[in-house]
Amino acid sequence: MDAVHLIFFALAAFSAGAIDAIAGGGGLIQLPALLVGLPNEPVATVLGTNKLSSVFGTSSAAVTYARGRRLDFKLALPMTLFAAGGSALGALLATSIPSNVFKPVILAFLIVVAIYTFKRPEFGVNESLKFSRKRALIFGCGIGLLIGLYDGAIGPGTGSFLVFALVGFLGYEFLRASAIAKVVNVGTNVAAILVFGIHGSMIVWLGLTMAVFNIAGALIGARVAIKGGSRLVRRIFLVVLLILMVRLAWDIF
Repeated sequence: MDAVHLIFFALAAFSAGAIDAIAGGGGLIQLPALLVGLPNEPVATVLGTNKLSSVFGTSSAAVTYARGRRLDFKLALPMTLFAAGGSALGALLATSIPSNVFKPVILAFLIVVAIYTFKRPEFGVNESLKFSRKRALIFGCGIGLLIGLYDGAIGPGTGSFLVFALVGFLGYEFLRASAIAKVVNVGTNVAAILVFGIHGSMIVWLGLTMAVFNIAGALIGARVAIKGGSRLVRRIFLVVLLILMVRLAWDIF
């Protein structure tokens, strides 16, 4: 692999880490970059390499949020367990159910989410929890399982879906929702890495090299998010939704 490709992958990993740490959606940058840069590799190998790189950046962002006291561990940890199980199950379902079946439904859902978020400027800016701790745990685990299924079966935008569910359904502010989403994403990534690793579907040296730049981006992104607060996270969230809608529309049409 020549220096041009390595620089290309490094920039993609850094950008993905920063965006993902703020509002999710880093896979929209890093995965296409790998697909373009590794045209002769099997898709499973590209996906495995992407997950290997991403898990380090996501973990770094989660630690940064925890140090900034923005992380609700009592919800994040059980959600992570259910999301990891859902991700593994989704990976199995992906072998028998084509992702194209779901893409039009997901696109319609994203449009509704974007319009809803855009029309409510104060949505997710301030925290207003809607349930007791016990009910929040039950609903949170259900959300983790469903979005984990999506991550294992399809993938793009998982972090953004988690953020919206935590804000819209449970009542968290965008900043805390993003922090929780990072921990849950670590679980789904680890589950996927185990599956890909067992089948030898990843380029380990490239994934670890990209991980260095993904971590750097994630650390910067998480600190920017903590400093900018929920209003900044909300703006980046809307941009990520727009990119994801364009990506899905391109795949469908």
